[in-house]
Amino acid sequence: MAKNTDNASSEAASPKRGLFSRKPKAEKANKEPGRLKQLGQVFQMTRKNDPMVVWLMLLAALGILVVGLIVGLLINNWITAVLIALPLALLAATMILSRRAEKAAFKQLEGRPGAAGAAMSVLRRGWILKDEPVAVNPRTKDLVFLGIGRAGVVLVTEGPNARVRTLVDAERKRMGRVLPNVPIHVINAGNDEGQTPLAEVGKKMRKLPKSITKLEIGAVDKRLSTLGSAKLPIPKGIDPNRARPNRKQMR
Repeated sequence: MAKNTDNASSEAASPKRGLFSRKPKAEKANKEPGRLKQLGQVFQMTRKNDPMVVWLMLLAALGILVVGLIVGLLINNWITAVLIALPLALLAATMILSRRAEKAAFKQLEGRPGAAGAAMSVLRRGWILKDEPVAVNPRTKDLVFLGIGRAGVVLVTEGPNARVRTLVDAERKRMGRVLPNVPIHVINAGNDEGQTPLAEVGKKMRKLPKSITKLEIGAVDKRLSTLGSAKLPIPKGIDPNRARPNRKQMR
């Protein structure tokens, strides 16, 4: 009888929702925004950092519509031509927005701790990326992030080239003990001379020559894990996960 009473009280506490009744506001709040809302957020963020994006989108869309109209007039069927050109114009405007949004997102990351690690996050398949830095200088807040892919091991640094060299050399020596035949590449992220801008870090990693197979990527990761990772004294304010650009918004 106690069980029946408990069931009844729980049912009374949480009334059943009718077939056509609306969902509670709490449930709606937990849902992710829809595609159109996401697109609107991306557009607002991009326009704030890059006002030219509006004109570039309009020029691309109008250019395709004009071409479609001219072709339609030449074949005596401008209505069909314009109807075909409309989705193409929308696609061109969306592509421009996507590219400019990615640049705007990286522009917002510049100067933030952990930005070099966040720049690697645009890489998806075929890469193992470490969220936390593998080497840190607590005094200068210089960082070294790690990525493993077909190119081998890639170290992405954050800080002046001359200053991070000590961290990089120490990591190369440490990794060389377990990876004697795996190439170790270094990319210095930043805007100074000899550095790679944040927006170009992922592209540069993709262009590195392939040296190992897909199966060997996991083996390299396991070998590096045998080195052990002492808890690094990560400076305050560094959170690579928070610094990471939103992939959904950049699509």
